[in-house]
Amino acid sequence: MNTDRCRRNPAERGEGAPVLPPTERDLPTGRHQFHKERLMAQIHREAQREERRGTRTHGTTAAVPAARRLMPRHRLIALPAIACALAGAVLVGNAVFGSRGGDGGVTGGPVLTTPVGEASSEGVPQLLDRISLAAASTTDPKKGQYVYIESRTADSYEKIVGGTSALAADKLHPRQIWKSLDGTKGWLIDPAVSDSPEGETLSLPDERGDTPVATLNGPSYDYLAQLTTDPDALLKKIYAETKGRGSTPDQEAFTTIGDLLGESYPPAALYSALFKAAAKIPGVVVVDDAVDAAGRHGVAVARLDETSGERMEWIFDRKTHVFLGERSVQVRDDGGVVKRGTVTHTSAVLKRAVVDGLGQLPGDAG
Repeated sequence: MNTDRCRRNPAERGEGAPVLPPTERDLPTGRHQFHKERLMAQIHREAQREERRGTRTHGTTAAVPAARRLMPRHRLIALPAIACALAGAVLVGNAVFGSRGGDGGVTGGPVLTTPVGEASSEGVPQLLDRISLAAASTTDPKKGQYVYIESRTADSYEKIVGGTSALAADKLHPRQIWKSLDGTKGWLIDPAVSDSPEGETLSLPDERGDTPVATLNGPSYDYLAQLTTDPDALLKKIYAETKGRGSTPDQEAFTTIGDLLGESYPPAALYSALFKAAAKIPGVVVVDDAVDAAGRHGVAVARLDETSGERMEWIFDRKTHVFLGERSVQVRDDGGVVKRGTVTHTSAVLKRAVVDGLGQLPGDAG
């Protein structure tokens, strides 16, 4: 391994070297403020929606769907290259609100917009069946190995500026994550999460001494390996475990499956079953052309959240049916700053592999 990779991946520094010094486990003060600003803006946005629907928002329920975007799953392309890399997407106004400490320089990106593609319910089962067959050919990891995922991502979000809502955005930025199969060891390099170019540990227990139990919304490979691969039973479990979350049960089931596509590594049999289960969710459609965060065009399996007017799109290679990435597009004006065609989230999975060590890159010698 070259010296640059050693610098970027501290888990490989040498025998006996700590993966992460204890002093680096807490988020920087500025980063706490960064997440607080996003959360409060999203709560404000959801509260406005509830008022327009004539219903009351209780507690923090309104923040649940928005909170999923506060820490995007997919996080290296330079800002000047965005116009080329995102062919088919239009860059509008640089919503720059000043630099925030601990953001790794990812804030102040251009808000992305795109033409809203036509959606159709025709051909959904056939497309998902082909995607399911492609997913069944993935190779399962072996005990002691790690899942590695490299991606690019950016998000748009509302921010309160002087008491007024405005639309802000991240720059497209890289994200690398390693996770052990049992979920107790991990490493993350993401400038939106840590100022350190070497990243931070995800290993458990956390700084409070807690070891969270794996769930559908926070799975380990070992957890996923225990799930049923019967599509009907799997979908029933998803509905049961996500009851009361999201805008509707169907939308939350679709979102939950989408989460498993981006930054987890389901066993081949389960991976295939997830798509068969998705085909049974009412309201699932096909969008003939969608573009991921790397500028790759593909066909999308999508579902519109009727509550928010936002359409979540899973993007697949048109020929191989391999998962490319995900984006969320506002398909109707929400009455606020998020207009039709705004891309509220975009991601691209560039590498998904199994490696032998924490911090190891695909192709490196063991």
